Order: sequence, then C-alpha cells, then structure tokens
Amino acid sequence: LWPWLLASIGLSALVQLVALPFFPDSPSYLLIQKGNEEGCRKAIRKLWGEGDHQAEIDDIMKEKASMASTKTLRVLELVKDRSLRWQLYILVAAMTTLQLCGINAVFHTAKFEEHFIPYVALGVGLCECVSSILCSTLIDRFGRKVLLWGGYTLMCSVLALLTMTLSLQHQFFWMHYFSVILIFLFVIFYGMGP
Repeated sequence: LWPWLLASIGLSALVQLVALPFFPDSPSYLLIQKGNEEGCRKAIRKLWGEGDHQAEIDDIMKEKASMASTKTLRVLELVKDRSLRWQLYILVAAMTTLQLCGINAVFHTAKFEEHFIPYVALGVGLCECVSSILCSTLIDRFGRKVLLWGGYTLMCSVLALLTMTLSLQHQFFWMHYFSVILIFLFVIFYGMGP
C-alpha cells in the first residue's frame, strides 16, 4: 500500500507540471530581475486583463528602486546583525520542525534496522538544509518558474522510481538503500522547487 500512496502524491505534481506552461511569469520578476518592461506589461495583462495597469508597474518600479538601495548581507553579517536576530530564530525553528514532516515513516517501509533510522532521518534533515541553500542561490539566477518546472519534473521521476524500488525491495536486498537515496533526492528537489 505504501508504494501506491507515495505514487499518488506524484499525480498532483503531474497536474501542476502540465498546467505550469500556461502560467505567466511574475510581473515583478520580469521587471526587477530581468528588466523586461514589455514582458511585465504582457504578464500583467494576462493576469488582470486589459486596462491601464500603470499604477501596478509604478509600484513594482518603486520596489525595484528600494531594492537597489538595500544592502545584501553575507551569512556572517546576518548572524551578527541584532535587528535580524528574531527572523533568524524563526528560520532556524522552521528548519528544525521540518524534521517532523512525516517522510521518515517511509524508512520503516524500506525495512531498515531500527538503529539505522535516526541516521537516515539526519540525512533527510541535511538534505532539507542543502535544498534551502540551493534554492536561495538558484532562484535569483533562474527564477521561480524554472525551479518549479525542474522541481516538479524531478519529483515525479523520483516518485516513479521510488514506487518501483519499494515494490522490488523483497527481491533485492540492496533495494531499500536505493529507496533512501531516492527519498533524499525527493527532499532536495521538493525544497528547491515547490
């Protein structure tokens, strides 16, 4: 039953993957990151219909101007800045609570010995941290749409492979190790995309 339950998650990812090409890029992304004012106008018309949307474009331009005057902090500067301390605490708390997401139940299905499960759960937590770091560095370079496309595509592929590995784990002794690798990949792709 577990393999089918995991595969059912892929159905919603597939629906979103098919629908994604019909969504316009974010107007603010097009104007602020890409500097494409005409693309921004087209995206706004697609989202809100025809009409005069100059006020929205002016708001985005104000946002762009305010972002230009904002200094980007490095990690060490972020940790030292007292005004950002509470936001940092909230982020750390959110990352640690991701440990409770429920994907660790798959490890019991993968037939691991009980003493290995905490180490595999630690691996999932590390994958979540890696994916959040990767996402924060990649989103400025590629944009949300590319990360969503890639994330959903790779998640669908990993879930299909995971379904096969969980179904074949009784025939090959090494298959449950491959399942855990796929779970790690799923967590990374989920964190980078959706």
